[in-house]
Amino acid sequence: MPKKILLIVEDDLPSLNAMQDKFIAEKFEVFAANDGKVGEQIALSRHPDLILLGILMPKKHGLAVLRDIRKDDWGKKVPVLVLTNLSEGPEHREAREEGADTLVKSDVKLEDVVQKVKEKLQM
Repeated sequence: MPKKILLIVEDDLPSLNAMQDKFIAEKFEVFAANDGKVGEQIALSRHPDLILLGILMPKKHGLAVLRDIRKDDWGKKVPVLVLTNLSEGPEHREAREEGADTLVKSDVKLEDVVQKVKEKLQM
């Protein structure tokens, strides 16, 4: 069975590294970006099976990345989990309107993120 491809777009390097290490240990192929612009380029060129996307990102806001990915035929269908430090508010609503799920970082452990990714990918 081929590895599932995951893209992590996160500007907090300790969080990015922890997620990357965890998902590699879980046998995912992982691409990573620490700004929205690079994240979008990787998404559109590599077509990962799922994207973990931060909202408050340098160079391009996470929700702008999400909107632009959704304009692509492949991007209309890709599962996206938005990770944010922001509590429930307009960003969560906008992400959901674009078909993404949202997770508040302070409310979830890394294991919860892995579980949610596996659920979305039906693993």
